Amino acid sequence: MRLTDFDVLTFDCYGTLIDWESGILEALAPWRQRTGVTLGDEALLTLFSEVESRIEAERPTLLYSDLLTEVLKEMGARSGTAPSEAEAAAFGQSVKHWPAFPDSAEALAYLRQHYKLAILSNVDRASFAHSARKLGQEFDLVVTAQDVGSYKPALNHFEVALAKLAAMGIPKQKVLHTAQSLFHDHVPAKKIGLTSFWIDRRAGRSGTGATKPPPEQVKPDGTAPSLAAMVEMHRREIAG
Repeated sequence: MRLTDFDVLTFDCYGTLIDWESGILEALAPWRQRTGVTLGDEALLTLFSEVESRIEAERPTLLYSDLLTEVLKEMGARSGTAPSEAEAAAFGQSVKHWPAFPDSAEALAYLRQHYKLAILSNVDRASFAHSARKLGQEFDLVVTAQDVGSYKPALNHFEVALAKLAAMGIPKQKVLHTAQSLFHDHVPAKKIGLTSFWIDRRAGRSGTGATKPPPEQVKPDGTAPSLAAMVEMHRREIAG
């Protein structure tokens, strides 16, 4: 696989472009401080991954901001430290505060010169609008869970995106799905026949953080520890 073989990069956003793990932990801080919950950062992220993925599967049409509210309520119930209604509601609205990774905006500006850029995200449109401003790009295509009525790893995001790209004259073989989560993105991307590139933001760290482990072995076609590293790979290809 060569990065220069593709015309479109379809991105997962949260975990890939937006540092959702830092954002999640910061948004959980008021509840943690008030209740004295004893779980550490990694344990909380693991609990988040379990609760979030279950609710996404069981309630696929629930708006993501509302889903996050329910996630914190269940995390509180499971840890014996119930959040207040205000804390749960604030967590539901926290996506707007989640930071971009330091390399995301600059890397996307470079990649924009060589590709069409698309987003396939498990959030709602209003939440993503805040993140898009942090990323500094107008994307050629945005497909959210709100648009398709389901959450990845369901295939709806991919099917809708590929249909829209085909209508733009771009075949599947010219699309490279670029994402951090093996569970949410690489497993379904492979099921639908896409080439995929892994931005392994947790390289060198144990566990899978805010994403569940994949239910089966999956091998992305390429990997880099950051978007900046992917850009350098592209530059080297161009330079020959």
